[in-house]
Amino acid sequence: MAKKSNSDQPTNTNRIVAHAKPGETSSEVIARTVISPDVQAALTVKKFSGDFGELDSSALADALANQISMIGKGDLGRAEAMLSSQAHSLDLIFHTMARRSLEMDYIDNFERFMKLALRAQAQSRATWEALSAIKNPPAVGYVRQANIAHGPQQVNNGAAGCSEDSASAEKNQNVKNKLLGEDNGERLDTRASSTAGGTDQEMAPVGAIHRAKNDNR
Repeated sequence: MAKKSNSDQPTNTNRIVAHAKPGETSSEVIARTVISPDVQAALTVKKFSGDFGELDSSALADALANQISMIGKGDLGRAEAMLSSQAHSLDLIFHTMARRSLEMDYIDNFERFMKLALRAQAQSRATWEALSAIKNPPAVGYVRQANIAHGPQQVNNGAAGCSEDSASAEKNQNVKNKLLGEDNGERLDTRASSTAGGTDQEMAPVGAIHRAKNDNR
C-alpha cells in the first residue's frame, strides 16, 4: 500500500507561522506575532468569511502583510479598489433598505428601514469622498505673512534695522534740541526767562528813601 505524501496530510488551518528574528526568544516571537496588525486582521477575516470555507490563517496573514507592504511603498491600487467596491456595496444596501421600507405596514417599521437606507447612503458618499481624496490629494500652500496698514508704517527687521532707526531718531533729536536751544539770544519759546542784560538796573528799596509819614501807625 502506497504511503501518503506529506502534501496529502491534513494541515491545521488555524496555525500562524511566525519567523523569528536574530536574537529573539520564543516568547518575544509569540508576543510580536500576536499583536501584529496583519495577524489580527487575518483572524477577523477568517471569522467573517464563512462563505469561503476553511481558510488558512497563516496564508491570510501573509496576504495582508503583502498588501501592507505595498501601501508602504506608495502603491494604493488595492486601497482604491477596496473603497470603490465598498461604495458600490453600500449603495446596494441603500436601495435594498429603501425598497423594503415600502413593504412595511406600520410607520415605525417604515422609519426604521429608511434610517438604515439613509445611513448606508451617507457611508457610501463618505467612501467616495475618501477615494477622491486619495486620487486627488489637496494641495498644500504656504502663505507669507504680509503687514498691510493704511498710511505710513514702520517695520523693524532684525537688529540692523533697529540700529539704523535708533541712529536716525538720535539725529532728529539733536536737530530739535538745536532748534529749541539758545542761539544768539534767540529762543522759540518767548515765555522762557533769560539772563539779565546791561540795561537792567538794580532797583533800590523804595521805603528807605520815601518813607510814609504816618505817626498814627
